[in-house]
Amino acid sequence: MEGKKASKVKKVKMENVTIMLTILSIIILIFSVIIHEISHGFMADYLGDPTARLQGRLTLNPLKHIDPVGSIIVPLITSMAGFTFGWAKPVNYNPYNLKDRRKGEFLIAIAGPLSNLGLALVFGILIRVFMTGATAVTPFVEFASYIVIINIVLAVFNLVPIPPLDGSKLLLAFLPNQYGRARQMFEMYGPIFALIFIIFVWQLMSPIVPFIFSLITGVGM
Repeated sequence: MEGKKASKVKKVKMENVTIMLTILSIIILIFSVIIHEISHGFMADYLGDPTARLQGRLTLNPLKHIDPVGSIIVPLITSMAGFTFGWAKPVNYNPYNLKDRRKGEFLIAIAGPLSNLGLALVFGILIRVFMTGATAVTPFVEFASYIVIINIVLAVFNLVPIPPLDGSKLLLAFLPNQYGRARQMFEMYGPIFALIFIIFVWQLMSPIVPFIFSLITGVGM
Protein backbone atom coordinates (compact mmCIF):
# COMPACT_ATOMS: atom_id res chain seq x y z
CA MET A 1 0.00 0.00 0.00
CA GLU A 2 2.75 2.41 0.97
CA GLY A 3 4.54 1.68 -2.30
CA LYS A 4 1.40 2.43 -4.32
CA LYS A 5 0.83 5.69 -2.43
CA ALA A 6 4.42 6.76 -3.01
CA SER A 7 4.07 5.89 -6.69
CA LYS A 8 0.88 7.97 -6.99
CA VAL A 9 2.49 10.91 -5.20
CA LYS A 10 5.50 10.70 -7.51
CA LYS A 11 3.22 10.56 -10.56
CA VAL A 12 1.25 13.61 -9.41
CA LYS A 13 4.49 15.52 -8.79
CA MET A 14 5.76 14.65 -12.27
CA GLU A 15 2.47 15.78 -13.82
CA ASN A 16 2.64 19.05 -11.88
CA VAL A 17 6.23 19.61 -13.06
CA THR A 18 5.18 18.93 -16.66
CA ILE A 19 2.30 21.41 -16.40
CA MET A 20 4.57 24.05 -14.87
CA LEU A 21 7.20 23.56 -17.60
CA THR A 22 4.50 23.82 -20.27
CA ILE A 23 3.19 27.07 -18.79
CA LEU A 24 6.74 28.40 -18.45
CA SER A 25 7.62 27.58 -22.05
CA ILE A 26 4.43 29.26 -23.33
CA ILE A 27 5.14 32.41 -21.30
CA ILE A 28 8.71 32.51 -22.64
CA LEU A 29 7.42 31.97 -26.17
CA ILE A 30 4.84 34.77 -25.90
CA PHE A 31 7.37 37.34 -24.73
CA SER A 32 9.94 36.13 -27.29
CA VAL A 33 7.54 36.57 -30.22
CA ILE A 34 6.45 39.93 -28.80
CA ILE A 35 10.07 41.13 -28.75
CA HIS A 36 10.42 39.76 -32.28
CA GLU A 37 7.48 41.85 -33.53
CA ILE A 38 8.47 44.94 -31.53
CA SER A 39 11.89 44.79 -33.19
CA HIS A 40 10.24 44.95 -36.61
CA GLY A 41 8.26 47.97 -35.43
CA PHE A 42 11.21 49.82 -33.91
CA MET A 43 13.28 49.30 -37.06
CA ALA A 44 10.43 50.57 -39.25
CA ASP A 45 10.00 53.60 -36.98
CA TYR A 46 13.74 54.28 -37.10
CA LEU A 47 13.64 54.13 -40.91
CA GLY A 48 10.81 56.65 -41.14
CA ASP A 49 7.58 54.67 -40.90
CA PRO A 50 5.60 55.43 -37.71
CA THR A 51 2.79 52.90 -38.41
CA ALA A 52 3.66 50.52 -35.56
CA ARG A 53 4.16 53.39 -33.10
CA LEU A 54 0.84 55.01 -34.06
CA GLN A 55 -0.91 51.66 -33.65
CA GLY A 56 0.51 51.32 -30.12
CA ARG A 57 2.56 48.23 -31.01
CA LEU A 58 5.92 49.43 -29.65
CA THR A 59 5.13 48.10 -26.18
CA LEU A 60 5.73 44.94 -24.16
CA ASN A 61 2.06 44.87 -23.16
CA PRO A 62 0.96 41.35 -24.27
CA LEU A 63 -2.60 42.50 -24.93
CA LYS A 64 -1.32 44.57 -27.87
CA HIS A 65 0.37 41.60 -29.50
CA ILE A 66 -1.37 38.32 -28.58
CA ASP A 67 -2.96 36.41 -31.44
CA PRO A 68 -5.61 34.00 -30.08
CA VAL A 69 -4.51 31.21 -32.41
CA GLY A 70 -0.76 31.81 -32.70
CA SER A 71 -0.13 32.89 -29.09
CA ILE A 72 -2.49 30.57 -27.21
CA ILE A 73 -3.97 27.65 -29.16
CA VAL A 74 -0.91 26.66 -31.24
CA PRO A 75 1.55 26.89 -28.28
CA LEU A 76 -0.75 24.68 -26.18
CA ILE A 77 -1.06 22.07 -28.93
CA THR A 78 2.64 22.07 -29.81
CA SER A 79 3.60 21.88 -26.11
CA MET A 80 1.60 18.66 -25.83
CA ALA A 81 3.56 17.35 -28.83
CA GLY A 82 6.86 17.97 -27.04
CA PHE A 83 7.89 21.37 -28.37
CA THR A 84 6.52 24.91 -28.10
CA PHE A 85 5.87 27.11 -31.10
CA GLY A 86 3.66 30.06 -31.98
CA TRP A 87 3.53 33.66 -33.11
CA ALA A 88 2.19 37.10 -32.22
CA LYS A 89 0.12 39.50 -34.35
CA PRO A 90 2.40 40.79 -37.11
CA VAL A 91 3.52 44.41 -36.83
CA ASN A 92 2.39 46.39 -39.86
CA TYR A 93 4.51 48.91 -41.71
CA ASN A 94 4.02 51.07 -44.79
CA PRO A 95 6.88 50.50 -47.26
CA TYR A 96 6.07 53.77 -49.02
CA ASN A 97 7.19 55.68 -45.93
CA LEU A 98 10.68 54.24 -46.22
CA LYS A 99 13.36 56.36 -47.86
CA ASP A 100 15.02 53.31 -49.41
CA ARG A 101 12.29 50.69 -49.79
CA ARG A 102 14.48 47.72 -50.66
CA LYS A 103 17.03 48.33 -47.95
CA GLY A 104 14.28 49.25 -45.49
CA GLU A 105 12.28 46.06 -46.08
CA PHE A 106 15.44 44.03 -45.63
CA LEU A 107 16.39 45.73 -42.35
CA ILE A 108 12.84 45.50 -40.96
CA ALA A 109 12.66 41.80 -41.82
CA ILE A 110 16.06 40.91 -40.33
CA ALA A 111 15.36 42.83 -37.10
CA GLY A 112 12.99 40.12 -35.83
CA PRO A 113 15.29 37.08 -36.12
CA LEU A 114 18.25 39.15 -34.87
CA SER A 115 16.30 40.09 -31.73
CA ASN A 116 15.71 36.39 -31.03
CA LEU A 117 19.36 35.53 -31.62
CA GLY A 118 20.29 38.43 -29.34
CA LEU A 119 18.09 37.07 -26.54
CA ALA A 120 19.55 33.59 -27.04
CA LEU A 121 23.09 34.99 -26.90
CA VAL A 122 22.49 37.01 -23.70
CA PHE A 123 20.97 34.09 -21.81
CA GLY A 124 23.51 31.69 -23.31
CA ILE A 125 26.31 33.80 -21.82
CA LEU A 126 24.49 33.79 -18.46
CA ILE A 127 24.28 29.99 -18.64
CA ARG A 128 28.05 29.84 -19.20
CA VAL A 129 28.57 32.07 -16.15
CA PHE A 130 26.24 30.07 -13.89
CA MET A 131 27.57 26.71 -15.09
CA THR A 132 31.18 27.63 -14.28
CA GLY A 133 32.20 25.34 -11.47
CA ALA A 134 28.61 24.18 -10.99
CA THR A 135 28.01 20.52 -10.21
CA ALA A 136 24.30 20.56 -11.01
CA VAL A 137 21.85 22.41 -13.23
CA THR A 138 20.28 25.24 -11.23
CA PRO A 139 16.66 26.38 -11.72
CA PHE A 140 17.96 29.56 -13.38
CA VAL A 141 20.05 27.58 -15.88
CA GLU A 142 17.01 25.46 -16.75
CA PHE A 143 14.89 28.61 -17.16
CA ALA A 144 17.57 30.30 -19.28
CA SER A 145 17.94 27.15 -21.40
CA TYR A 146 14.25 27.33 -22.35
CA ILE A 147 14.74 30.96 -23.40
CA VAL A 148 17.78 30.09 -25.52
CA ILE A 149 16.14 27.09 -27.23
CA ILE A 150 12.86 28.85 -27.99
CA ASN A 151 14.60 31.92 -29.40
CA ILE A 152 16.97 29.86 -31.55
CA VAL A 153 13.99 27.99 -33.01
CA LEU A 154 12.18 31.29 -33.70
CA ALA A 155 15.24 32.80 -35.37
CA VAL A 156 16.07 29.78 -37.54
CA PHE A 157 12.47 29.12 -38.53
CA ASN A 158 11.77 32.76 -39.42
CA LEU A 159 14.86 32.93 -41.65
CA VAL A 160 13.41 30.27 -43.96
CA PRO A 161 12.66 32.06 -47.29
CA ILE A 162 8.98 31.12 -47.47
CA PRO A 163 6.11 33.64 -47.04
CA PRO A 164 4.95 34.86 -44.61
CA LEU A 165 8.25 34.21 -42.78
CA ASP A 166 10.91 36.93 -42.50
CA GLY A 167 13.30 34.99 -44.71
CA SER A 168 10.98 35.49 -47.68
CA LYS A 169 11.06 39.26 -47.16
CA LEU A 170 14.85 39.17 -47.06
CA LEU A 171 14.83 37.29 -50.35
CA LEU A 172 12.17 39.46 -52.01
CA ALA A 173 13.92 42.67 -50.98
CA PHE A 174 16.49 41.89 -53.67
CA LEU A 175 14.02 40.71 -56.30
CA PRO A 176 14.06 43.08 -59.35
CA ASN A 177 10.92 45.14 -59.96
CA GLN A 178 10.04 43.24 -63.15
CA TYR A 179 9.38 40.17 -61.02
CA GLY A 180 6.62 41.92 -59.08
CA ARG A 181 3.92 39.54 -60.31
CA ALA A 182 6.03 36.52 -59.39
CA ARG A 183 6.46 38.08 -55.96
CA GLN A 184 2.68 38.41 -55.57
CA MET A 185 2.16 34.76 -56.52
CA PHE A 186 4.93 33.68 -54.17
CA GLU A 187 3.34 35.58 -51.29
CA MET A 188 -0.16 34.32 -52.18
CA TYR A 189 0.79 30.65 -52.02
CA GLY A 190 3.47 31.10 -49.36
CA PRO A 191 1.37 29.73 -46.46
CA ILE A 192 0.91 26.46 -48.39
CA PHE A 193 4.67 26.19 -48.93
CA ALA A 194 5.21 27.03 -45.24
CA LEU A 195 2.86 24.19 -44.20
CA ILE A 196 4.68 21.74 -46.48
CA PHE A 197 7.99 22.93 -45.02
CA ILE A 198 6.81 22.45 -41.43
CA ILE A 199 5.58 18.91 -42.15
CA PHE A 200 8.35 17.58 -44.36
CA VAL A 201 11.47 19.77 -44.18
CA TRP A 202 11.75 21.16 -40.64
CA GLN A 203 12.84 17.78 -39.24
CA LEU A 204 15.85 17.91 -41.54
CA MET A 205 16.75 21.42 -40.36
CA SER A 206 15.98 20.94 -36.67
CA PRO A 207 19.51 19.58 -35.83
CA ILE A 208 20.69 23.16 -36.40
CA VAL A 209 19.00 24.14 -33.12
CA PRO A 210 21.07 21.96 -30.73
CA PHE A 211 24.23 22.89 -32.65
CA ILE A 212 23.62 26.63 -32.14
CA PHE A 213 22.55 25.98 -28.53
CA SER A 214 25.85 24.20 -27.79
CA LEU A 215 27.77 26.94 -29.59
CA ILE A 216 26.16 29.67 -27.49
CA THR A 217 25.96 27.98 -24.09
CA GLY A 218 28.91 25.60 -24.18
CA VAL A 219 26.70 22.69 -23.10
CA GLY A 220 24.67 20.12 -25.01
CA MET A 221 20.90 20.02 -25.22
